[in-house]
Amino acid sequence: MDKLLFNVNEAIEFYKKGDIEEWVHLFLNSVGNNKPFSEGLKLQKRYWIGPILIDIDKLTRCCGPEPEMQYYNSPESWDKHIEKFQDLIRDGWDMPPLIAENKEGKLIVNDGNHRIEALKRENIKKCWAIIWDSDSEENIKQFEEYLAS
Repeated sequence: MDKLLFNVNEAIEFYKKGDIEEWVHLFLNSVGNNKPFSEGLKLQKRYWIGPILIDIDKLTRCCGPEPEMQYYNSPESWDKHIEKFQDLIRDGWDMPPLIAENKEGKLIVNDGNHRIEALKRENIKKCWAIIWDSDSEENIKQFEEYLAS
């Protein structure tokens, strides 16, 4: 296998071949640096779609400096990561798609919370995301209209 780039175009190619879940695990276990999330996803069957280009305001973070966040980051650590990603975005970074769960009508970002905040601070309104659902393929069919052709 050639060296993976972990960008949107590569993820789209994996999706077209029916291998987006494989790409997600390759990403999470390497540059995504989120092996616990990868292992958790493997605990049951998941349904996948994407990457899709979606309005950022349709996505909800689960990580950050707010006290109610599932995964709390100190404000200092949070801002340091956001600033790093903002610099990368300004430099034309070919960023990997976010990974979000479709859960009870909300899209919860499980991987990419720092990236989405950096995009917001850069006033970018849309981003690429891979969506997964634990219950049914039907639950993610609503996102088919956003798929890249």
